[in-house]
Amino acid sequence: MRKKASAWLALALGVGMALSGCSSSNSSSDHAKQGSQKAGEKLEIFSWWTGAGEEDGLKALIKLFQEKYPDIKVENAAVAGGAGTNAKAVLASRMQGNDPPSTFQVHGGAELNEGWVAAGKMEPLNDLYEKEGWMDKFPKALIDMVSKDGNIYSVPVNIHRGNVLWYNKKVFADNGLQPPKTFDEFFQVADKLKAKGITPLALGDKEPWAATHLFENVLLGTLGTENYKKLWTGELSFNDPQVKQAVETFKKMLGYINEDHSSRNWQDAAQLVAEGKAAMYVMGDWVKGYFVNDLKLKVNQDFGYVPVPNTEGKFMVITDTFGLPKGVKNPDDVKKFLSVLGSVEGQDAFNPLKGSIPARIDADPSKYDEYGKQTMQDFKTAELAPSLAHGSAAPEGFVTKVNQAVNIFVTQKDVKTFIDTLASAAAELKK
Repeated sequence: MRKKASAWLALALGVGMALSGCSSSNSSSDHAKQGSQKAGEKLEIFSWWTGAGEEDGLKALIKLFQEKYPDIKVENAAVAGGAGTNAKAVLASRMQGNDPPSTFQVHGGAELNEGWVAAGKMEPLNDLYEKEGWMDKFPKALIDMVSKDGNIYSVPVNIHRGNVLWYNKKVFADNGLQPPKTFDEFFQVADKLKAKGITPLALGDKEPWAATHLFENVLLGTLGTENYKKLWTGELSFNDPQVKQAVETFKKMLGYINEDHSSRNWQDAAQLVAEGKAAMYVMGDWVKGYFVNDLKLKVNQDFGYVPVPNTEGKFMVITDTFGLPKGVKNPDDVKKFLSVLGSVEGQDAFNPLKGSIPARIDADPSKYDEYGKQTMQDFKTAELAPSLAHGSAAPEGFVTKVNQAVNIFVTQKDVKTFIDTLASAAAELKK
């Protein structure tokens, strides 16, 4: 699917203009930089990593960078809001106003390529990849996700898996249950839990992307990897009977969620599972970082994990990346940061805390827990599918419309209206 970059920027910009431009150092220096660069210019690292696990990972990465480059001033310019809801709006206003941060978090795939690259806002990084010897250190499919028209535009720091069903081990053991592998098994388990007064499925869709995350997993489990991908290329219509089947399954799942879902964010929903108030949760593996780092839970003791029903052998890919915006005053410093971010050392400092796995294929498995080791292995063998909710499958403007449609569907549960809305949004992207 394609969408004009100007329209994409206009939509993102319309969400909000929450922050003013980045501050830069006014101090003078004996080592003035060439051209318009200012000595002492801060390296502003823009992200939405303010929550559990993710903030720890970012701080560890910044600490490593500052140990290597103590003379470069760093500003952690993170903006709170799950999946970048607020940060993306702030970033759009700054990029449109020619006030880019030094580097910023962006999902590999359509969010990067059909957004900022298509808008002419990013510098290619082919030279950095060649200098660092990265061409055979990241999977080719991953490099393709951060490339457009033969140029590479960002550096992946991690891989998250989106199709994970987390469950409370004690709740399952106390009720003699096994984690479900199919949708039919899911509903059987959910009915037994509901009969015991336990919320079967946690959801926190205060920010609507969380419900979209659940929906995309049901789509993947119903359509299979190839047909799921065809939705985003226009080869499969949203009016296809398989899509209707997925929407019906999604609707049925919504009958098992916590009543206060709309007032909870993703961490709040995860906490329901941690406390045994809910039994299961469909969310990416940043949840593991939250469980382990913030709630001090033990992997495979307090909580367990399996692929979302019907998605065994599949891997919903989410990759966080950073690039070099055009017009920044300190491009050399940015490339130094990207070189650390893309190094084995940088990825192994960041990912164990974030809950993700390294994007590099030569990272050290011994630094990761049993979940990390298993996920690293699965990533090498599973069928890979791009995430819609997290910007890899389709342009940001379409994702925004899906989020809005899902938000309405969660309340009204009108299957026909929901599918018609998705089909209409997809048709607009082809224009």
